[in-house]
Amino acid sequence: MSVNMVTFGCRLNAAESEVIRRQAEAAGLSDTLVVNTCAVTAEAVRQARQAIRALRREHPRARIVATGCAAQTEPQTFVAMGDVDCVLGNDEKLNPAAWAKAREALERKRAHDAPPEAAVGDIMAVKEAAPHLVETFSGRTRAFVQVQNGCDHRCTFCIIPFGRGNSRSVPVAAVIEDVRRLVANGYREIVLTGVDITGYGADLAGAPRLGTLVRRILKAVPQLKRLRLSSVDSVEADRDLLDALADDERLMPHLHLSLQSGDDIVLKRMKRRHLRADAIAFCARVRALRPDVVFGADLIAGFPTETDAMFENSLDLVAACGLTHLHVFPFSPRPGTPAARMPQVPRALVKERALRLRERGALFLARHLDSEIGRTRRVLTETSETGRTEHFTRVRLSRPAGTGEIVALRIAGHDGRQLLAE
Repeated sequence: MSVNMVTFGCRLNAAESEVIRRQAEAAGLSDTLVVNTCAVTAEAVRQARQAIRALRREHPRARIVATGCAAQTEPQTFVAMGDVDCVLGNDEKLNPAAWAKAREALERKRAHDAPPEAAVGDIMAVKEAAPHLVETFSGRTRAFVQVQNGCDHRCTFCIIPFGRGNSRSVPVAAVIEDVRRLVANGYREIVLTGVDITGYGADLAGAPRLGTLVRRILKAVPQLKRLRLSSVDSVEADRDLLDALADDERLMPHLHLSLQSGDDIVLKRMKRRHLRADAIAFCARVRALRPDVVFGADLIAGFPTETDAMFENSLDLVAACGLTHLHVFPFSPRPGTPAARMPQVPRALVKERALRLRERGALFLARHLDSEIGRTRRVLTETSETGRTEHFTRVRLSRPAGTGEIVALRIAGHDGRQLLAE
């Protein structure tokens, strides 16, 4: 074993894990497991700790490093576990010098049975998002390009700004160069990632918006087959972004929206910047520009003070917006956030509402799958047996194919969760 990654959470974490592995190996680490954690919910932190304990049982002599958002926001949780040899913060995990120091700390710990060391700096002091030259993504057929990090907003439920810092953007030219290099290395689909990618550019000279960046990528890299966006905030989507969706088929017709709730009172208590009507109007506007678009969304069930009527508004939003791919989060109070101090909904009711939201999502996913039968879709193969359509809908292939290829397949049916190709 050299350096192996275990990654939790978002696509940004997935992109950063490639940088981490390279930096750790370049620093001379070996026989090391790096767990790149997520802090979005208490459950995400629990899963990371559970994985660390399992890794220690399976690899008793390996060195284990915890990093990522949970390591940034609660480093002592991981130091105190006893199964972790070193903790690195979110800025340090991408810093070659920090990995060199980590190697020295790991050697001291092994030689002298020293306690684990934590290198976790002030993430709010970080002012730039440096580009990282990633050549390949191990085991993946699409490549992730970080365009932005951090967030300037302070939603009352969210701990992530305290794990990622304030918003900072990668310059346009650096992003284009990253995309160009990955396409030259054979990647047919690029995913633009960040914490708040629709907040892109406010800190750069001239304040270019995400739409400007997307248009410049599509123009500068004509060899790029597919460009996809990670989660977007509809209230920040600019006109150039919508025009690009309408004008260029290489920008994939799938948007994952950060909606969180369908009730105006809950949205205000979340300190979101949109209302229910804004979300519905945005989906209608985009659908008019790109009729085949599909929408995914993040929705929280059981936010503090949420009544039955407020929850019904979230259920109804699935139909009002025509949402296809749902990510449902049972509300999880994060210490230090305003929502953790609000009157809580009973846990059993939170879980029940999350289940009902998932059931509603499954119903609308099935309707989407029904509508795809008989159509021919261009599928990016992820394994020899599975792939994703332009709409990010999973497809099971009828015969093996090479991975990382785009193939035209006719859709014969579905099993309720994925499409079945002929």
